[in-house]
Amino acid sequence: MKVAFGGYGEKLVTFEAAEGVLAGMPVMMSANGTVVPCAAGKAFCGAAVNVRNGFAAVQLAGYVRLPYTGTAPAVGYQTLVGDGAGKIKTDAAGRQLLVVDVDTSAAVCGVIL
Repeated sequence: MKVAFGGYGEKLVTFEAAEGVLAGMPVMMSANGTVVPCAAGKAFCGAAVNVRNGFAAVQLAGYVRLPYTGTAPAVGYQTLVGDGAGKIKTDAAGRQLLVVDVDTSAAVCGVIL
């Protein structure tokens, strides 16, 4: 890719991290101030960037690269959800986000949250 989107509009918030939250996965809220791995078919609030000592830095805005499953999302606005296994997928029940790049060989796409 000839352009870079990293750093664009990044906003991170620290949450308590439930068991199973890992860096690089989509997460969703489960309780006051707590995130869990995003369940299958559910909209995700952001991506865990770092997880340590029971807390997660969660990116809620800006450019993030996330692994996907199933058919590669098309570039442009797509409706995305968690797949329940730490990845995202296209699904009409999700959140509409801007997909700006797709790497089909690595099954990763760049999304503006």
